Amino acid sequence: MADEGQGSPAGESDFPHIIDVVMEMGRAPEELPAEAPSPPLPVVGPKPRLPAHLEKLADRARDYVEAASSANTRRAYASDWKQFASWCRRQGVEMFPPDPQVVGLYITACASGKATGDKKPNSVATIERRLSSLTWNCAQRGQPLDRKDRHIATVMAGIRNKHASPPRQKEAILPEDLIAMLETLDRGTLRGLRDRAMLLIGFAGGLRRSEIVGLDCGRDQTEDGRGWIEILDKGVLVTLRGKTGWREVEIGRGSSDATCPVVAIETWLKLGRIGHGPLFRRVTGQGKAVGADRLNDQEVARLVKRTALAAGVRGDLPEGERGKLFAGHSLRAGLASSAEVEERHVQKQLGHASAEMTRKYQRRRDRFRVNLTKAAGL
Repeated sequence: MADEGQGSPAGESDFPHIIDVVMEMGRAPEELPAEAPSPPLPVVGPKPRLPAHLEKLADRARDYVEAASSANTRRAYASDWKQFASWCRRQGVEMFPPDPQVVGLYITACASGKATGDKKPNSVATIERRLSSLTWNCAQRGQPLDRKDRHIATVMAGIRNKHASPPRQKEAILPEDLIAMLETLDRGTLRGLRDRAMLLIGFAGGLRRSEIVGLDCGRDQTEDGRGWIEILDKGVLVTLRGKTGWREVEIGRGSSDATCPVVAIETWLKLGRIGHGPLFRRVTGQGKAVGADRLNDQEVARLVKRTALAAGVRGDLPEGERGKLFAGHSLRAGLASSAEVEERHVQKQLGHASAEMTRKYQRRRDRFRVNLTKAAGL
């Protein structure tokens, strides 16, 4: 969770430490901070100190509140809240109680590019996320924001109708692209071996970047892990904790050692001397040692972009444009677009609830396989 700013201006606390009831439980009145966080939480009177035997439960409650959302979500919500607080201060309006009319004006400013000082307006997706952030943050402060109020809902509907555009999909990394990307990595270094394993398991498993770096070497080895691997004779069984619960992903062995994700993982584990804890870690000591810290999921996006550019993927485009095409999702899209199997198998591998979502990842599927024009007799 993001650290709270020290001595920050009014309205710019980075993130509420915890739901109000949990944050203040057990504090005597004299223990409350001399300066309330800004914007201030509603004053509901001092809360009695918790009995000693409940203090551990309060600590556990804090852990559960933090686990309710991903680190990326918490960072985004903190940033959005700070930005909204700054906008309110500049406009001379109060943040509390939350006024739907003020929020309606704020999202209007976002859509017109006048909320953050950016050179261009925010996208509809960004505005939607900021509205969700405001709703969440207000709820944590005991001051619910009604998103269905006409001052918000009607303005948001107008923004969608006027500014919404089709999503810009990341370029799919196809098998020939991936092989070329692997060749840009140094097989004689620990960093190169790690990066090979990350690319191959990410592609073959159709994994999200957070799922790749969230893997452990085994079950129940770390508190922040999102899953673990089990190496079997025929492949690797990956168990993942996703948005809708636990799921298993089966990654079979490749046709050759050079492109086999299982061999890549086994080599990384052996030469990196890793037997417990996070699977993918930072390489330290000028590339000669493996640290204990888990990689950040941003490292996956950087790896995909760096190797794709180095391999000349989509070399028909200008350098600046190519850099925007590749990200962690390029690996998932690549598997979905390349696997010559029934669609239901791809859907299961990617963990999608519907075939329609899977089709969004299939960049080169035959869109005109079913020709209703001819079927209708024309």
